[in-house]
Amino acid sequence: MSKRDFYEVLGVDKSADEKALKSAYRKKAMQFHPDRNPDDEAAAEKFRESSEAYEILKDAQKRSAYDQYGHAAFEQGGMGGGQGGGFGGFGGGGMSDIFEDIFGDFMGGGRPRRNAPERGSDLRYNMEILLQDAFDGKQVEIEVPVAATCADCNGSGAEAGTEPETCTTCAGHGKVRVQQGFFTIERACHACSGRGEIIKTPCGSCRGEGKIDDIRNLDVSIPAGVEDGTRIRLTGEGEGGTKGGPNGDLYIFISVATHEFYQREGSNLYCRVPITFTEATLGGEMEIPTLDGTTAKVKIPSGTQTGKQFRLKGKGMPVLRTKNAGDLYILVSVETPQNLNKRQRELLREFAEISEDNAKNTNPESFGFFARMKDMLGKG
Repeated sequence: MSKRDFYEVLGVDKSADEKALKSAYRKKAMQFHPDRNPDDEAAAEKFRESSEAYEILKDAQKRSAYDQYGHAAFEQGGMGGGQGGGFGGFGGGGMSDIFEDIFGDFMGGGRPRRNAPERGSDLRYNMEILLQDAFDGKQVEIEVPVAATCADCNGSGAEAGTEPETCTTCAGHGKVRVQQGFFTIERACHACSGRGEIIKTPCGSCRGEGKIDDIRNLDVSIPAGVEDGTRIRLTGEGEGGTKGGPNGDLYIFISVATHEFYQREGSNLYCRVPITFTEATLGGEMEIPTLDGTTAKVKIPSGTQTGKQFRLKGKGMPVLRTKNAGDLYILVSVETPQNLNKRQRELLREFAEISEDNAKNTNPESFGFFARMKDMLGKG
C-alpha cells in the first residue's frame, strides 16, 4: 500500500508555515490518539501516519528533501527517518520529543535553568488602626518575622568554600521524566527534592536551607486619609531570596477600627446626634467635637424633625495624598421623652388640648397623613 502525501495526511497546503503544521498535527494527535481510541487499529494507524508526516515536515531539511523527492527521499535509510513500525522510528529524539514539541506549552514549557536565582516570597502583615490615626496619619514601628537570606552562604545552603553539586539523578533540572504508556510525565526529582542540586556540606548557620529565621523591625508611614482595606507595599522587605535572588515584598493591609460616634463613607463622615423634644421644638444650638481637635457649632432651627441633616464642609476625612477633605454630616434624631412624672404628663396633656384646634399648623405631617387616610377610607 503506497503512502499518502504528508501534506494531505495533515490536511495542509504545501505552503503551510510551521505554526500551521503544528496546529494541524495537534488536532490529528488529539483526534486519533490511542488512549482516546482503544482497540481501534484504524485510529492508531492514522495517529502513526500523522506523527510521521509532522516529524518530516517540521524539519526544514527533511521537508526540502520530501518536497523534491517525495517518500523516496526516506526509503532505504535516506535522511534517517520514516521507516520502522511503532512510535519510535522517527529519528532524532523519537516520538516523545514530537509530543513535547507540540504539547509542551500546555505543561509550562521548557525546563528551569539550573542554579537560577530565586526571588523570595512576598509577606502579608495585617494592621488595625484607629479612625483618628487614619485622619492624622501615623508612624508605626512593626516587627515582622521573616526567613532572611543566610549571610554566611549567601543563600546557597552550602558551607563557605564549597558549592552545591549538580544532582546526577535529574542532571540538574529538578525534574525527572516517567513514561506512562504514550505520555511522558514530569515529576519533581526525589533525590534533590526538585532543587536540581545536592548540598553535600550544608552551611552550619542555615543547615543547608539558604535562609534563617529573623525578626525585622520596620518603620511604616501611614498616610492621612488611608481607607479600610488599603494595601501598602514595602519593596524588598519580604522573605529573602536564594542563590543570590532578590527579596520578596511586604504588603501591609490596613483595617480601620469602628469609631464610637463617626461612620465613614469614603472621605465623608456621618454622626447621628440625638436631641431632646424641646430642642427640636423650640430650636437651640449644639457643639460637635471633630477629628481635627476643634468643635463645630450647629444651630438647630425650631421645628426640626428626625432625619434632618446638617453639613459641616471640610470637616470630614482627608483625601489620600491631596490637600482636600470630605464633609461631616450631622444626622438629627429627635428623642421621645420617657419616664415622665405627673406634672410633665399634665403639661403635655394641656399642650395637646391647646394644640388640637391648631393641629394643621403644629403637626402638619401627621395631620395631613390622617386626613388623607380618612379620605381613602371614605372612598372605600
